[in-house]
Parts: sequence; structure tokens; C-alpha cells
Amino acid sequence: GTDSHTTMINGLGVLGWGVGGIEAEAAMLGQPVTMLLPKVVGFRLSGELPAGVTATDMVLTITQQLRQHGVVGKFVEFYGPGLKHLTTADRATIANMAPEYGATCGIFPIDDVALDYLRLTGRDEAQITLVETYAKSSNLWHDDFTKDAQYHETLELNLNEVVPSIAGPKRPQDKIALDNAAEAFNEWHKSQIDVQVIEEEAKFVAEGGVAPEIDEEHDSYVEFGGKKFNLEDGAIVIAAITSCTNTSNASVLIGAGLLAQKAVEKGLARKPWVKTSLAPGSQVVTQYLEDAQLMDPLKALGFNLVGYGCTTCIGNSGPLPDEISSAIRKAKLTVTSVLSGNRNFEGRIHADIAANYLASPPLVVAYAIAGNMNIDITREPLGTDDSGNPVYLKDIWPTKEEIDSRIAKYVSGDLFKEKYADVFKGNGVWNDLPVSKTSVYDWPDSTYIKHPPFFQTMGSTPEVLTSIENARCLVKVGDSITTDHISPAGSIAPNSPAGLYLQENGIDVKDFNSYGSRRGNHEVMMRGTFANVRLKNHLAPGTTGSATTHFPSGDAMSIFDAAMRYKEEGTPAIVIGGKEYGTGSSRDWAAKGPSLMGVKVVFAESYERIHRSNLIGMGILPLQFKSGDSAESLNIKGNETFSIDAIERGQKDVQVKMTSFEGETTKFMMDIRIDTSNEFTYFEHGGILHYVIREYLKHA
Repeated sequence: GTDSHTTMINGLGVLGWGVGGIEAEAAMLGQPVTMLLPKVVGFRLSGELPAGVTATDMVLTITQQLRQHGVVGKFVEFYGPGLKHLTTADRATIANMAPEYGATCGIFPIDDVALDYLRLTGRDEAQITLVETYAKSSNLWHDDFTKDAQYHETLELNLNEVVPSIAGPKRPQDKIALDNAAEAFNEWHKSQIDVQVIEEEAKFVAEGGVAPEIDEEHDSYVEFGGKKFNLEDGAIVIAAITSCTNTSNASVLIGAGLLAQKAVEKGLARKPWVKTSLAPGSQVVTQYLEDAQLMDPLKALGFNLVGYGCTTCIGNSGPLPDEISSAIRKAKLTVTSVLSGNRNFEGRIHADIAANYLASPPLVVAYAIAGNMNIDITREPLGTDDSGNPVYLKDIWPTKEEIDSRIAKYVSGDLFKEKYADVFKGNGVWNDLPVSKTSVYDWPDSTYIKHPPFFQTMGSTPEVLTSIENARCLVKVGDSITTDHISPAGSIAPNSPAGLYLQENGIDVKDFNSYGSRRGNHEVMMRGTFANVRLKNHLAPGTTGSATTHFPSGDAMSIFDAAMRYKEEGTPAIVIGGKEYGTGSSRDWAAKGPSLMGVKVVFAESYERIHRSNLIGMGILPLQFKSGDSAESLNIKGNETFSIDAIERGQKDVQVKMTSFEGETTKFMMDIRIDTSNEFTYFEHGGILHYVIREYLKHA
């Protein structure tokens, strides 16, 4: 599938994984999808989740464990006695986060639990019998008598040891025990202040000034919504129950509704600075929450239905209130978000928010009431009841029995049948849209769709691969650079290169929409490449966002402007990264954008699977530092020139010659991360789509 959430299907025992959009386009045109035969990691689950621990806590624990082990490019297969205690929804929650723990997929077996899910969702008995018979006859069935398989590697987790958790502030694998969350935020916040002091001192001293004093604590007086309050560091300004990970899991959704119900009964309310939202996984979820009379208490706390689909998790939360946003920027506050999605990468949720935490839906509701990450919600009261008595999280946390009884009563097969009976008929608003019956769309001047230049200079045969001479570094970054850093999907800043382009084309700021909505316009997406507001380019110290230094001139400018200048000068560009380069969404524009900007090579210590494939698909050479090497160990500053020998099919590594600003030369070897013969074919053609078109022209 072209969406990284494709892996969710593995929770039902169906093997599936995500591919890059570029690779999928080629597959649609008849090309095979190739990959190295993966290692299979066996993950044994034992025990049962303790009372008060959710499926979200479990999946955050598993994500941390698998990231630490290292499963990029591998299949993970879950097995063991703990499986029988996990519903299909629990399994799907784990399978959904395969991109976050780095695996190609995380698959569960077909068993009685899977068949129960088919019954629950309204499948007929003939189909269920067919699934069972096929699974048993093909050795895919799992029960108490199934022998453990042999795996390349094995891990184990006792579910009894899982504790309530969140993850953040900027990576899904950074799990934090809930009772340590406040302390962890404070430690992280202090570390950011220390970094800010160092960066500000370096910047001012370099410019001949005096290092400024940095305030460690900030607050800002705000009047909003008829209320007056101080907004402080740690304030939670977004609390979102989002659609991708947890909102098809009845246990945590019903749990969130029950917690909201108990909170409202005790007179609790969300804090006025918290923007809340609810994006259920489907209309079925909305219906069973309404039937269980849990939607009203959620609405009372501000968790109103905002729709179905990608919302806050991909940066579509919408703007914060002007008063809140202004206060954050004026006082330079470090504010936070809490969401039930599976990605919390820097700059992804909202430009004003520095720290983002993943949590179960019940905890999202609880944090909306608490209002600040500095509050230890396991020990401090969330608020007071109508009599002034403190109300603690334990006072409103629903029991397993309360959750299970409502699931049994309100989540049924009839509900699924009813809601999906007309799923392909659309609705009146959609069906009534006027559509002209023409072979092409009539919008040549659209700022949403524009003819891309990918094939403008393409000849009928590929050019011979040659060496890359005197390339310059456009961007130099550290570890865990995500596809959101490379090609953000959220809001477009008015003063960004993309924002200025839209304004030049007569688009008002209010009509900018998002990068994700303008993926059909390469002019916007090129300018948005490396424009994440939290990106720290080492070539522009003391700055964040689209900023770099052009060499050899030393001029400071946006990354887009520097890329265009290098193209005018005929200078190839490279990007230098660290470990886990390209994690996150399977976003093809994270390869298309750099390609259009003239990037020919990426250096990194390791790559995420889909992004590495996408780079090759756009004709960008992924090189990997040899084990033990890194940009730091090789003393790469980013102001050097780089020359790379031409590569040949089957070649495993290549020599790089680096010439420093002072003229000193260093040579080192790097691994070529073109892993299959087909990938090399695509690369020598300048990209997978170039290859496909040439093949079609051959037989035209």
C-alpha cells in the first residue's frame, strides 16, 4: 500500500507493508516491487496487561523495544501465550506502528481471535469458515498446540510488566513512564534552554556582540474566550484523539468516553488554552460512542467530532487562537501537545509547538483537563469537584469491567453492517459536486496542480553514469531526520519560500491550505523541501527552518534559494545526515523535492527502508557511512567540496574525495545502498519513472 498505515492489516494475519508512492506508481505501470529477502524477528508475548494499562501503553513499550533492537528492513512476527489476551484491535494497534519501530511489518497469526473479529464486523459464516479452513490447511493457523517457529532473532515482552506510558517529546520510540512524565518534560525543557544558551552565545559572539541572557522561565498573560489566565511553559495547547492509531480500538475509545463522563460528573473541565478534537477511526466508532451516551461528555470537554481522516497527527489541527499563538511567540514559550496518533516528529503537529507526546485516548482527555505537562497527573489532582475537593486521575479512571460491559452491549456486527452498507455511495455533498465530463481537468492556472518538470530533459536512452565532481553540501543534519523534516505536510508559513510563491500568485494567506494539499504543484513542494520550522541545519547555526549557507560565497539564504543558485552555477548538491535518515511517513515528495532542487547524493549512517527506495526512485544516490564512520568522525563540516567516483552494477562501495575549504584533501569509502539489481536499473535511468517511460516507448 502507498500509505504507511498499510501495516495495520497485519493485525488480522494478512501480510502487508507500505511502499513509496514512486514505487507504487511504477507497479501500477507493470513494474515488479523488489526487495532483499528480509530477516524475520520473533517477538514472544507472554502474560496479560495489568488493570489500568491500555493497548497504547503496550504499543509504545513494543515500539521502544524494537527500535532499540533494530528491525529496519525486517519482518516482525508476534507469537506466544500472550496473544490470546489481545483483541484484533489491540493487535492492529501494534501492527499500525510498524513504521515507528522501523520494521517492514509486524504480523500476527490467524486464530480464533481473528475469526471473532470477522464475526464482529459482519462477515458471513461461509467466509469465516473459508478463512479458517484455508489457514489450517496452509499452516497459518495458530492455537495453544502450535509449535514455535524458528526465527533469525527473538525478543520477548511480559505484558504484566507494561506500565502506563506516553512517548515524546519528538520521537515515538522515546517512551516515558506516566509517573515520570512531568519530571522528564522538565529535564528536556532545561536541556533545550542549555542548547539555546550555547547557540545564542555562539551566534552573537561570531557577530562581534555580547552573549545575551536567556530567561529560564516564561509566562504570558492572556485574555481569551471570556477568561483570563497565564500561559506557561509546558502548557498543553492541543489535545487530540486522532484517527490513525487508536481510534479503531473500542477499549481505549470507550475508556476515553467513560473517563470524560466521570470527569464531567465531578465538575471538571478542560483548560481554556487547550484546543481539543476527536477524529474517530470510522462512523462505527461515532455510533457506539453515541449509543453508549459517551459523546456528550466528550463534547462537554471540547472533544467534538471534527471528521474522519488525517487531522492533528499530520499537522491538520488548524490554527491556534490568535491570542494563544501570539502569547507563545511573544514570550517564547515552550508549549506542548498530547495526541493519540503514532507520530510526534518535530514541527509535524503545529509550528508553535516544540514538544509533542503520544498517549492513549483516556490520557489525552486527562491531560486536556490538567492543561500542563509540568503536572504529575499520577500524583497531583487534575482539578477540584463542585465541593472544592481534589479530583485525581485514579478517581475517574474507568475499570476494565466498565469498559468491557459497554463494548459487549454497544459494539456489534449489526452496527458494522449498517454503517458499511452504503460506504461506496458517497453522500449528498460529494455526489452533487459539479464535474465536467472532459478528458483532462480544466485548470491550467491552478496553484494546486501544475505540470511537473520530471521528464522535460529526458532522452530516449539513459545517460552513462559518470562521476560527481565538486558537489556542495546543501543541508547537514543530525540523527532521526524524518520525512516531515524533509517535506512537511502541515501549514505553510507566510514568510516561507512556498508562502511567498503563493502570495505572488494571488493566493491569500487564509487560502494557503497545507503542503499536503498542494502536492500536485511542484513549485510549492520544491520550496517546501527542508522547510520544517524545527529543522536544524548545521550549516546555519542558531537558526531553525529553511536556512543554510551558500559556499564558497558564505552568503546566508533559504535552502531553496541556495539550491537554485547551485543549479545556476552547475554545482551538484548533496545532503548529509546521521542515523535513521528518512523515518516516518512514506512521503515521496521527501525524494521528489530534493531531486528537483539538484540533490544528487545523500550521505547517512543509516536509512529508513521506504525513503531509501524513494531516493533511488528519483535518481538520488544513497550512500552510507562505513561502520564506525560518521560526518563527525570524518570531520565533515559541510563547507567542503565532494567528488564521488562513477559507480557500476554490483559495486558495493565507492570512494569519496573531500576537499576542505582550506584545500586539504581527504578520501574515504562509503557503502552504496542500492540493494537490488532492479534498483540499479532504475538508478542508471535517472529514476524508476524514467525507466518505465523508456520501456513503454520501446514497445510503442
